[in-house]
Amino acid sequence: MGSLEVERKTTGWAAQDPSGILSPYTYTLRSTGPEDVFVKVICCGICHTDIHQIKNDLGMSNYPMVPGHEVVGEVVEVGSGVTKFTAGDVVGVGCIVGCCGNCRPCKSDIEQYCNKKIWSYNDVYTDGKPTQGGFAGSMVVNQKFVVKIPDGMAAEQAAPLLCAGVTVYSPLNHFGLKSSGLRGGILGLGGVGHMGVKIAKAMGHHVTVISSSMKKKEEALDHLGADDYLVSSDSTRMQELVDSLDYIIDTIPVFHPLVPYLLSVES
Repeated sequence: MGSLEVERKTTGWAAQDPSGILSPYTYTLRSTGPEDVFVKVICCGICHTDIHQIKNDLGMSNYPMVPGHEVVGEVVEVGSGVTKFTAGDVVGVGCIVGCCGNCRPCKSDIEQYCNKKIWSYNDVYTDGKPTQGGFAGSMVVNQKFVVKIPDGMAAEQAAPLLCAGVTVYSPLNHFGLKSSGLRGGILGLGGVGHMGVKIAKAMGHHVTVISSSMKKKEEALDHLGADDYLVSSDSTRMQELVDSLDYIIDTIPVFHPLVPYLLSVES
């Protein structure tokens, strides 16, 4: 435990412009306080959102920018008001590092709906200092936005769960779709689709991967453990799928028609 009342610097890999090229960048970490945790980064996953941000695909990037929001690290020091963590804990940090703390969502433990939530990078903290992400040596994060990584879980395996994993687990949990024996469809097999297959299988579901070509069939069935693989342009197989699934998780990030897939879900 400590006050953290010192100025700390760290070096990260930052985008300086929309070229997508990252280069070393040394900066001062934001002001810290009693509720903060100082984390030494062990590893950080790569989300496609990181690529969108560094290339300014969303038209809102500020440079220099250190991306990364699937962060796993070791707690080095904690503020005097921190009760959840101690030095030596292996922890995770996701895409949010701050909130107003006063609105209804914040008081209801759903800070992700706070209108003043603070993103882990490409944002500004309450002290006016830009937030920077996990492609760096260390971070300072409020304890509310830090989670304990279970003992025995490899850091590099835990990191993708902090965004891609949560993205698919959240709807399964929210809609009560965690019971064993359900039949689910995973639409698309990118990073989030991978997680969808693995998490659904871990819950005991029969999983069908729906993709646009055959090129990922071996990966889906042999490497990820999916039960079936279907090409969306195969009208015969698509017709066989009608009313056969309990849910579909759509992970395709571009515009596409939804009706052919909705028909496969039992009403």
